[in-house]
Amino acid sequence: MHKVKIIIFSTILCTSFLFVGESCKHENLPYINGDSICFERDILPIFVSNCAMTGCHDANTKAHGYNYSNYASIMRRGITAGDPSNSETWSVIEDGSMPPKGQMTSLQRSYIKTWIAAGAKNGINCYVGCDSNVFTYSAGISKIMSQCTGCHSGTNPSGRIDLSSATGVKSVALSGRLVGSVKQLSGFVSMPPYGSPKLSDCQITQINKWINNGCKND
Repeated sequence: MHKVKIIIFSTILCTSFLFVGESCKHENLPYINGDSICFERDILPIFVSNCAMTGCHDANTKAHGYNYSNYASIMRRGITAGDPSNSETWSVIEDGSMPPKGQMTSLQRSYIKTWIAAGAKNGINCYVGCDSNVFTYSAGISKIMSQCTGCHSGTNPSGRIDLSSATGVKSVALSGRLVGSVKQLSGFVSMPPYGSPKLSDCQITQINKWINNGCKND
């Protein structure tokens, strides 16, 4: 009888631990060194691309009172510097309810969580590592376009421009709109928008070289 009770108790105990483990399970995010994060270079493009779209959390609409288009507005509500667990912005990113077009990548989430934990500092004028001789789609162009796919991807991309694939980027590149936008020339929609730092000369050179090389999916 005692042996049966012990077995039943052990089963219940193990089952309890199993469910506790499941309920407390969190995603293992890629490691990011907090000291290396720069807000302007690493964080703002994520918010602008994924959250500050027109009609959502941009400077004009401010859906639900949130504006993710610049540092001051981002810090005004939803961020507790040094404490991601008490930051509402991180909570909705972590549970997948924001952004509405789909979850950010695990790397993007890691950047935001680590940035908050490290004090949510306003780093500006940061060095952007770039090699203008690297201009294949996979190694160069796709990484640049990742700043834009929050708006320009999915089933209903902004302006009907999908920048999530080489085919989509090629289409807008051959029309001349891509270079005009990233150079922020008059008559073109600036990209990235909302006061985000303009692409570096090196990044624009990468795009030009990719276009001149035939817009290959390489």
